[in-house]
Amino acid sequence: MKNVLKLALGAAVLGVVGLTSCGKSWSPLADDVTTITVAASPSPHAEILEAAKPIFESKGYTLIIKQYTDYVQPNLATENGSVDANYFQHTPYLNSFNEENDTHLVSVGKVHYEPFAIYKGKKNSLEELSDGDTILVPNDTTNEARALNLLADAGLITLKKGVGLEATKLDITSNPHNFNIKELEAQQIASNRVDAAIAVINGNYALDAGLTSDDAIRYEASDSLAAETYANVLCVRDGNQNHKAIKALYEVLTSKEIKEFIKTRYNGAVLAI
Repeated sequence: MKNVLKLALGAAVLGVVGLTSCGKSWSPLADDVTTITVAASPSPHAEILEAAKPIFESKGYTLIIKQYTDYVQPNLATENGSVDANYFQHTPYLNSFNEENDTHLVSVGKVHYEPFAIYKGKKNSLEELSDGDTILVPNDTTNEARALNLLADAGLITLKKGVGLEATKLDITSNPHNFNIKELEAQQIASNRVDAAIAVINGNYALDAGLTSDDAIRYEASDSLAAETYANVLCVRDGNQNHKAIKALYEVLTSKEIKEFIKTRYNGAVLAI
């Protein structure tokens, strides 16, 4: 489970509120099922589902949303049929969870991406940075690699060629301004950014802290390797991905209306795929 929990920190993933995953054996959704229960993290996943709910219901279906606040139970609940689907995670976490737990979960498709961003601290722009300034980055493997790649894209450091999303501080080949790249737990960075020049923060933690595009200096590009890799997906147990209600929900989640909702509501902190 160690690897699973590490990956969980990189996602916009949250888990169960008052729901256990035991006591029910799984079977595929019956053809005539029109009510779907989806596990989701509070923000932005449950909020997006709430926006999708009336559109989904106009197609003759009913959507029940269960909010979760840990990294494991939503997948276990989907595996055993306590819920029909979940929406909270990216594919690397999903794949690792399956491998570590012998589960049978699959992605229905990508819905949105929560970009990392460089946020203001004591400095309001990259141009204001001085030699030796402190830059906060997450300390877990997945998130730190994303943060370092974003700093490299911004021209602040140079990374060893080809390291991609496995980059660590040891892969920094050039740091001409001797920035102090300080590692903290991802969830602590937003509250500590005022003590640093700038900070690289996960999208979900930025949302939780009330940060907006006005606070951001630079976002990950929507066509970046990280965006492609860490897009959040609608997930079901294998065998349900082609059910008409699941397919209808995915169509709604990727509809023009929901894309517009995401654009308006999150102002760049969440990007529709």
